[in-house]
Amino acid sequence: MISYHTYKHLAKDIPMPFAFVNLDLFNKNIQSVLSRSENLNIRIASKSVRSVPMLQHILSSNKRFIGIMAFHPLEAVALAKEGFSDILIGYPCVNEFYIKEILHAAQPIVIMVDSIAQLQIIHQTAKKFNQIADVCLDIDMSTDYPGLHFGVWRSSISTASQAVDIYRWIQQHEHIRLRGVMGYEAQIAGVGNKIKGQFLKSHIISMLQNQSKKSVAKRRESVVKGLQDAGAELAIVNAGGTGSIESSVLEPWVTEVTVGSAFYAPALFDNYQHFRHEPAAGFALEITRIPHPGIYTCHGGGYIASGQIDKLKQPIPFLPIGIQPTSNEGFGEVQTPLHYNGSEQLHIGDPIFFRHAKAGELMEHFNQLYLFEQDQLIKAVASYRGMGWSFG
Repeated sequence: MISYHTYKHLAKDIPMPFAFVNLDLFNKNIQSVLSRSENLNIRIASKSVRSVPMLQHILSSNKRFIGIMAFHPLEAVALAKEGFSDILIGYPCVNEFYIKEILHAAQPIVIMVDSIAQLQIIHQTAKKFNQIADVCLDIDMSTDYPGLHFGVWRSSISTASQAVDIYRWIQQHEHIRLRGVMGYEAQIAGVGNKIKGQFLKSHIISMLQNQSKKSVAKRRESVVKGLQDAGAELAIVNAGGTGSIESSVLEPWVTEVTVGSAFYAPALFDNYQHFRHEPAAGFALEITRIPHPGIYTCHGGGYIASGQIDKLKQPIPFLPIGIQPTSNEGFGEVQTPLHYNGSEQLHIGDPIFFRHAKAGELMEHFNQLYLFEQDQLIKAVASYRGMGWSFG
């Protein structure tokens, strides 16, 4: 790990708070993703990056990075205008204004669907503008155990027959075209199975995940085969996420995996048994108070991750080693007190370095990312926010 003194030196001329990416570690993560995904194509989950220059950096690094999975319709349109191609929106779009923008985008954009109700809106809009809308079927990949829904509430399609029924509807409507299927096994891809200090919970999660991998593969194969038997030509069979690459690539019918968080490697992704990426992104806060010996209060810091609210969604202070948040106050919008009794002599004005719990959400708080490489500050690049992009 890079030392506190190295990062402190790099930060000396940057106004705090600021976000940063260590390019040496970022590039290592790119190579790790390529290795973990074997020879399969990789679609980048843009919500986990949220910076045009950083997306371009990944795409230019290897030809197996083939496109973008966007998280918002207007984001997809904006990326198309920036020259990105092969864009798949990961979530349904049922707003006529957004659909119109997609249909007239600078590059083709595929819309995610899981119901005829969504398709009716898309078809009606496409017909109005005499366009053909490309769609992808989102297949539910959760696993149900007695008393437990293991996964996320995402798609209404969970069987091959349901998928084929929707495909039959598409066949009967000239302004809709099926391009592929996607299944996100969130219970494997986004749930850590080696949580520090929680051995029993980690063991149970691992056991459930191993069982779920079998049902996920069987379901996806059934859906793909069912659609192909019905005459569908599937250019896309998309699977997985950062935590499930190894199991996704074992399915021969999968054409690509989606990866996002692996590039920045936020704190939540420390909690996996089978891989470990480098902590490439973070942020720095400035010590502005020392209210008591051993307590250092920084300005800002309330960058809490989305999802179920618990301590895992808080940022993690990682430099200097040994610094910890207080249990009573946690991370505040305007100030964050920290405990530290380590060997570093900390003073007012010094930086403290943190990692966000998730990846791209950090970029919602900063206009730019400062890039470090070979222990030097290289340049700053814009985040989505710095480009004036905000996607609800």
